[in-house]
Amino acid sequence: MVACMVLIVKPSTCVTNLTSKFPINTTRVSNKIAARESSSSLLQPKAMAMKTLMFVCVLVAAMALVAPMAEAQLGGLIGNLLGLIRITGTLFCTVDGNMGVNGTATPVFPNALVQLHCGGSVVSSSTTNGSGIFSILLDPLQVLLSALLNNCNLAVKTPLSNCNASLPSVGVLISSLQLVGSTLVGLLNETNLIPAGFRFLLP
Repeated sequence: MVACMVLIVKPSTCVTNLTSKFPINTTRVSNKIAARESSSSLLQPKAMAMKTLMFVCVLVAAMALVAPMAEAQLGGLIGNLLGLIRITGTLFCTVDGNMGVNGTATPVFPNALVQLHCGGSVVSSSTTNGSGIFSILLDPLQVLLSALLNNCNLAVKTPLSNCNASLPSVGVLISSLQLVGSTLVGLLNETNLIPAGFRFLLP
């Protein structure tokens, strides 16, 4: 019977006491054991890499499923913070600043200063171009959308007589804001607001 006494668990250090009746090439056996250990040590990093890759894939898939629910729970807060708010409109050269009976043929009001007032303070402003169009871009961290819709308004203090001498030279045009939707611009979500309708106020 062959007697083998294991001194250390590692196969490469296993020492066997062989009788002279059963000669064996111990060097060859040791080389084979060492080769198997080397192959096993090479496979271990690959196995770890595969496990890591699988974990990352599972994590990404889980985040993709959870993200919509989280956004819904937060009321779209993250989406709003990563977006912009744009107020656009066209100012017409009429007594109330709105489109007249002539429709698109109504003359516009160029070079008019349009101010955004919130709580009695001027938050931003824009000047109408040659087509009477103005545009105000806001950071949602500066003014919340709810505040814009409830506590802010547009004011045009440039005299109407600047575009038509027959119109009043004093007074101001005022309009609240109306939400019309959102547009995806690159990676940012842009919330669009327009004037709800100007009205003329005397001082």
